[in-house]
Amino acid sequence: MITGGQSGRRLDQLLSEETPDFSRSYLQKLFKSGLVAVNGAPVKSSYRAAAGDVVSFEAPEAVEAEIAAEPMELDILYEDEDVVLVNKPKGMVVHPAAGHYSGTLVNGLMYHCKDQLSGINGVMRPGIVHRIDMDTTGVLAVCKNDASHNCLAAQLKEHSITRVYFAVAHGVIKENSGTVRAPIGRHPTDRKRMSIHSKSGRDAVTHFEVLERFRHFTYVKCRLETGRTHQIRVHMASIGHPLLGDAVYGPAKQPFSLQGQTLHAGVLGFIHPRTGEYMEFSAPLPAYFEELLSKLRNGGGGV
Repeated sequence: MITGGQSGRRLDQLLSEETPDFSRSYLQKLFKSGLVAVNGAPVKSSYRAAAGDVVSFEAPEAVEAEIAAEPMELDILYEDEDVVLVNKPKGMVVHPAAGHYSGTLVNGLMYHCKDQLSGINGVMRPGIVHRIDMDTTGVLAVCKNDASHNCLAAQLKEHSITRVYFAVAHGVIKENSGTVRAPIGRHPTDRKRMSIHSKSGRDAVTHFEVLERFRHFTYVKCRLETGRTHQIRVHMASIGHPLLGDAVYGPAKQPFSLQGQTLHAGVLGFIHPRTGEYMEFSAPLPAYFEELLSKLRNGGGGV
């Protein structure tokens, strides 16, 4: 139902914000097909919402592509009958999506685990209970059955999972530590980006600690209290310290040959779904990250 604060806005814009899983072009097709209704009657995308309007829309069931199992070298940190902990390399997409139907972590896991992956997230995301960005490296938990999936998903929802990341940020951060509390939602005009949204965003909290300062950059440790899409990248950019190499939320130019943001998921801890014991897993910094730190310690990174 449309609230007073939403009254007067175009319905296509409201739906775009409230349903981030659907692209704006897809929503426009729903409008043209008469599948978006207000108070039971189909409307156009330009319809201006009024307080009390009841909006409904029907999204045709998507035909999911068949995902093939592919042999690939996976850096397995730990594995048992319930979970697999993987150290994901830079440049690898976690699960299949438009433009990436092969070479993903899921393709490799399907070959490695055979038919032993949870099915809660469907055929496109078997075993995947959380994800990290393509150019983010580090430890990722994968579930082999629905019971373990439900258990880890519940821990994620209540923010009890330990998630520690390491990053290099632009600028010299003066504070030794701090917390960013700012809601994150889909960017209003660029759906590939996220942004700070005071009204429509979801609560997001990132704690950071300075590990080392350089001339123009800062090495930080970030602990997630919540896990929104691009959370660390958006939060650090919001305080004036975007991640080095992140051309989406930071400067397009930087003095190093980097592939995407300098961000590594270093620690992941959770209560094991079967034993009930707390387990913590670590992934070492990748070679490119260590080399970058070495250059920064030796005064690299421009004047």
